[in-house]
Amino acid sequence: MTQNIDPATTRRALIKSAFVIASGAAVTACVSRTTHVASAPPLAVPSAAPIPSAPAVAAKKLPTGIRPELVKRAVAALDRHSMRVPSHDRIAIADFAAPSYRPRFHLVHLGSGTVESFLVAHGIGSDPEHTGLLHRFSNEVNSEATCEGAFLTDEYYVGKHGHSQRLRGLDPTNNNAYDRAIVVHSSWYANSDMIAKHGKLGRSQGCFAVGEQELAKVFERLGPGRMIYSAKV
Repeated sequence: MTQNIDPATTRRALIKSAFVIASGAAVTACVSRTTHVASAPPLAVPSAAPIPSAPAVAAKKLPTGIRPELVKRAVAALDRHSMRVPSHDRIAIADFAAPSYRPRFHLVHLGSGTVESFLVAHGIGSDPEHTGLLHRFSNEVNSEATCEGAFLTDEYYVGKHGHSQRLRGLDPTNNNAYDRAIVVHSSWYANSDMIAKHGKLGRSQGCFAVGEQELAKVFERLGPGRMIYSAKV
């Protein structure tokens, strides 16, 4: 006899499974709002993946390279916003406690525990002296600062910085993100050669700016309909 699976129960089960993984382990207003939405995703990336029909199995490999407390907070945010985030298989965690010369934009597969980490720039307003460290978050318009909290990845478009992806802030600390045009895009100042030359990345105006050679991979792994969690714990 076929057993019907309640989608809400399925989502909760997947998130709880990911939370067990986390607890067990030890990006300016960058673009103009007048830019044109692309008629199709700018890169060969899939649409948002459907929510799995069954809970993820226990991870064979725990997430590495991310502080456990940050993972726990990110998974808790996914739980809190579960009904607004269509896909729960992968999330991105931006660890802004780390300096910009370290790969601190982590793409985590919550089922397997695998992690891919990338360089990401923070905003000018978050580091006015350009120390390479994020000193403050801000949700204010024209602050040119990075903001914290959970974001939902949205549509692709082509703008000032080329292929980009809009974000929607889900928390009071980042609910101006869409109006501020806080997005994911690539830039020369987020390329790895900046570290060899300057010991740190350049700064965005608040966006999640990744290296020019890494954007396609980030788009492929993350896609629309998933969560980015930005924090400094």
